[in-house]
Amino acid sequence: MRSVEEHLSKILELVDPLPPYEQPLLDALGLPICEDIAAAIDLPGFDNSAMDGYACHQADVVDASRADPVVLPVVGESAAGQTKAYALARNQVVKIMTGAPMPVGADAVVPIEWTDGGRARVSIMQAPELGQHVRARGEDVEEGDRLLDEGAILGPREAMILAATGHGRVKARPRPRVVVISTGSELREPGTSLGFDSIYDANSFAVAAAARQADAIAYRVGIVNDDPHKLMATLSDQLVRADVVVTSGGVSKGDYDVVKEVLSQLGTVEFAEVAMQPGKPQGFGTIGDDSTPIFTLPGNPVSAYVSFEVFVLPAIRRMMGRMPYRRPLVQAMCTTALSSPRGRKQYVRGHFEVTARGAHVTPVGGHGSHLIGSLAQSNCLIVVPEAAASVDEGATVDVLALDRNF
Repeated sequence: MRSVEEHLSKILELVDPLPPYEQPLLDALGLPICEDIAAAIDLPGFDNSAMDGYACHQADVVDASRADPVVLPVVGESAAGQTKAYALARNQVVKIMTGAPMPVGADAVVPIEWTDGGRARVSIMQAPELGQHVRARGEDVEEGDRLLDEGAILGPREAMILAATGHGRVKARPRPRVVVISTGSELREPGTSLGFDSIYDANSFAVAAAARQADAIAYRVGIVNDDPHKLMATLSDQLVRADVVVTSGGVSKGDYDVVKEVLSQLGTVEFAEVAMQPGKPQGFGTIGDDSTPIFTLPGNPVSAYVSFEVFVLPAIRRMMGRMPYRRPLVQAMCTTALSSPRGRKQYVRGHFEVTARGAHVTPVGGHGSHLIGSLAQSNCLIVVPEAAASVDEGATVDVLALDRNF
């Protein structure tokens, strides 16, 4: 059997990052930018007031006090976005609002709380220091300053600084379009009636949800029965909107494993047994004129989900240029002993938590690849290496913490 590392290495060699293009800021949230970005303007772009109050020459009010207020005429009003430019003569003030441009010549702002709030004339009872309550042009960012480096992930704070400096678009790789297909004549859509030998399709929902959680665009096609012609027609129809295709089911050794039957004939998809549990039967390759990557995952629900985490997720992140490709392993103390088949890397469902005593993980449910109840109760996968046949209670283990962002 092929090791997990070998299979993943083959996948990452074949999958390339998608070409970047200019896109609106909000469309690029969560994506790494593909350029260094410098400020095209100063921030602030002009001297402005940090307070509601009165713009003044500080020297005119330096002696103001409550016992002996300085009274000056108010010769205008400056409001943000709706004012004319003022040039302030000595011994005059302009009433000013927060964010409004400072009059030429003014070098301080008296907060309205330090005055009587006068309109024609104002009594100033406390003097600001020189430059106090003034936001100077360029004090935050100067034109030409580096804002973001290539590879930075665009989040709310990064979007804020880009928008504030006039960048409405940014170069980034697109989110991969992931087409998700479940195969099997026994499958039914949730909400419909079941026959005595039918089951609801859960895999396509799990894989599509996981793809969306990875910031990809997921198209859940739904169910394709065990008809080779129907499968090939569906794949042909869907390739026009796919950067990657993920199927589940039909990859084992049975008589009705239609995915393996159809794709083996193309010569571009390789099926292999990977030394892992769950998820031994795997397929990967390309399909169509554009050599679109296709993953064929096992049909058992837990196998499909674990296979997505181990193989598909790193490929999606590589397409987006996200680093690291793989979910980082964390270490925790295992609260319960468990067994593992030697020679296979096992992914055990578990519950991971960090307390004042450190990181702990507890196995959840059985090992069966059909036991999705325990998968729903877990928040991690305990990774037991191929060489280990067991894990002792209290041993330190590697953990894939599934709910953590990375």
